Amino acid sequence: MSDDAILDSHLHLVNRARLEYPWLSGAPPLDRDWPLETYAQEARRLGITGALHMEVDVADAQIEAETQWLEEVAQEGVFPLKGVIAACRPEAEDFPEFLDRAASRSLVVGFRRPLHVVPDALSQTETFRANLRLLADKDLPFDLCVLARQLPLAIDLVDAAPNVRFVLDHCGVPDIAGGGWEPWAEALADLARRPNVSAKISGVIAYGGEDWTLDELRRWVDHTAQSFGPERICWGGDWPVCTLGGGLSTWVAATRAIVSGWSGDERAALYKGNAARIWKL
Repeated sequence: MSDDAILDSHLHLVNRARLEYPWLSGAPPLDRDWPLETYAQEARRLGITGALHMEVDVADAQIEAETQWLEEVAQEGVFPLKGVIAACRPEAEDFPEFLDRAASRSLVVGFRRPLHVVPDALSQTETFRANLRLLADKDLPFDLCVLARQLPLAIDLVDAAPNVRFVLDHCGVPDIAGGGWEPWAEALADLARRPNVSAKISGVIAYGGEDWTLDELRRWVDHTAQSFGPERICWGGDWPVCTLGGGLSTWVAATRAIVSGWSGDERAALYKGNAARIWKL
């Protein structure tokens, strides 16, 4: 297998007949079904050989139903789903019981609670942090989905759970279109000093505006890669959100151009090796 074969660490699937996605009504370009068959056709042409499904912020009551549906999808064999990063609600009092159930599912390899769509205070409560610390016993990582302005919040959360492994999504969602280099760059480098945090170079074309260029994008990707180092970064497509910035093929092509000067070992780690290790695939 090629060293440049890709394991996509960030795939979203949407099935509105099966699940409810309250946020989709506020995102018209994405408000439709996004099936695995559509993704798979494009992904195979790009050298993507497998994917991790990332939770899609379904209605709270359907969190476990989403995982059940994905298990069924994986069994159909349309495309290799290597694992599921499941939704969770660490703010809930019954989180420990939920965690036991979810962690017992063979496809679940990690968890995420999007923090950019809730009040900042949510992750600062002792209930949230105490529950999050339980992930250390399961050795399952937690994806940090925060806006650039919330990176200090992410740092506080990581410091409150030093034995938990974290993965920062989307390079910390920088405002590339608006040129918001600082304080993003400084805060991202600060977060990267925590050895229990890795980062996804995932789907950042969605933040570049309509006229982003490769040279502009390179600056943000390079800073993330240099801050975390070659052993703590992995690649994610963020399909279908990446369609807002040109689509999966465009993002793969941009990535390959940006990292063309890296060593073969560094590219292999970014594309597949690090993700396989982080999520124990």
